[in-house]
Amino acid sequence: MITILLFLVGSSTAAVLEHQLVWKESRMVQMIRNGEYPAYLEYRDRMVAARTSNLATVVQSATDYVYYEYMGNVTVGTPDQNFIVVLDTGSANLLIPGTNCTTYCENKRLFNEKESITYVATNKPWQIKYASGDAYGTLGIDTVKIGGSLETQLVIPNSYLGVADTVGSDFKWSPKEGVFGLAFTALAVDNITPPLINAINQGLLDQPIFTTWFGQRGALGTSASGSFTYGGLDRTHCGPVIGYAPLTNARHFQFQATGFSLGSYQSTTTYEVITDTATSFLCGPQAAIDSLAKAAGATWDQTNQVYNIPCGTDAGPIKMKIGAFNYVIRANNYILQIDTNSCLFAAIPQSYAGFGPAWILGGPFMRQYCNVHDIGQKRVGFCLSLQ
Repeated sequence: MITILLFLVGSSTAAVLEHQLVWKESRMVQMIRNGEYPAYLEYRDRMVAARTSNLATVVQSATDYVYYEYMGNVTVGTPDQNFIVVLDTGSANLLIPGTNCTTYCENKRLFNEKESITYVATNKPWQIKYASGDAYGTLGIDTVKIGGSLETQLVIPNSYLGVADTVGSDFKWSPKEGVFGLAFTALAVDNITPPLINAINQGLLDQPIFTTWFGQRGALGTSASGSFTYGGLDRTHCGPVIGYAPLTNARHFQFQATGFSLGSYQSTTTYEVITDTATSFLCGPQAAIDSLAKAAGATWDQTNQVYNIPCGTDAGPIKMKIGAFNYVIRANNYILQIDTNSCLFAAIPQSYAGFGPAWILGGPFMRQYCNVHDIGQKRVGFCLSLQ
């Protein structure tokens, strides 16, 4: 369902659009449950090791789309061609497979530029390296709409999209048909203007912001809810803004956080962090994650490279400080049930070389707090989720 607050299709009237999300359990959790995750880790590590050292093309090499859980419907072209995409604040390009894509594109809807009367070819190649393999193709320009054909839509004319001839292997087993990047132009491959930035530049939104709300995960086997509100605050699912954090790097939604703690563990280190709508876990430095896991009573699973935790555990909240305000992630958001008797501590270590974001605040944080992505003022605000 799409709730329309103010929008006239074909009009220049600025809008606020609530875009209802589609939830799918992360592929990572499915693979762990089915005993397939160790083989995937081995494959992923081989793919990363086989890469060239051409850093100019390694723009999103840390992205691994086995972690996402939320998607949304969009259309491209005239008439509409429908796709379900990952809405990703950790990247900035719109990528969809084209009719030349054969490997890993089986059973996917493919974009046919010849059937769109508004498509403009650029004949300019692009390439993005992902953990599951490279994606590449050509850039085009067309009308992009947030929302499916049967939903009220935010129409964004003259938007860049990457039409993929080759995609990563994750497309084969993933329900997604593309990636819709929501970050800044500075992060975009080839420095193109991302569709949402294009909408802001055209004055299509009431305010240059969007608010994300992720609902609580339900009982095992049930779906979760969520929505993105483009152009305004989400006053239905989110409380008042607690505070804003200025961005320290306006490529991602990156800011500083300090005082990560849980139980007997407390850190005074100030870290660069990002929020990421395409990651269902917390990701952080090895030592910090190990300490949080120990304080929570979790144990390391060497086979799956995750922390297991008894499902009924409540070690108290994970705490952190962002700006002048304290934030907490409660146990119902950092414990992830994968089957009847098995749960994960939803935090995993990531490599940290001393530069860039050390932490990714994914699903556990974003279920606890709505995030207000203020593109105009280059800041992120946080509101307590009302669910």
